[in-house]
Amino acid sequence: MMLRTIYALAAALLLAGCGDGDVKEVRDWMKKVQRETRPDVKPLPAPKDFVPYAYNPAGAIEPFSEAKLLNEMARVAATTSNPLQPDSTRPREMLENYPLDTMRMVGTLQKGGISYALVQIDSSIHQVRAGQRIGQNHGLVTRISEGAIDIREVVQDATGDWVERKATIELAESKESGK
Repeated sequence: MMLRTIYALAAALLLAGCGDGDVKEVRDWMKKVQRETRPDVKPLPAPKDFVPYAYNPAGAIEPFSEAKLLNEMARVAATTSNPLQPDSTRPREMLENYPLDTMRMVGTLQKGGISYALVQIDSSIHQVRAGQRIGQNHGLVTRISEGAIDIREVVQDATGDWVERKATIELAESKESGK
């Protein structure tokens, strides 16, 4: 019986701990703050009147046509002069008819103190020296070393400007020598 009394007393104490406590004070404080707080919201600006634009395509160039892009590129090219722009009146050299990726450097040689690179295109071998034009992108051979040909190409970027880029043809390894 004593044990039942202890259990009943413990249960009563536990339920007493679940009472309201200081919650009423917190709720009163929150109501007071809500009454005293005034929001400071700036009014929204008045909406602007929308005036629709009527597109009349008669006589106009289509906005996504190739002709519009070509006209703009021609206008930009006429108003600006780029010192990198290649000379279109210069006669092309024979090696300018082939793209660089079809060429293989197969060796070098010296003649009269001038270094030449041996370049294979298809089944023929050509001698190339510094200062010679090569490739289809207005390439100029700038340096010949034992292992590579350094080339400076001049190409047009997406905006029509002429820019330089570097290219290299490296010595092709021989299957026979194992190099």
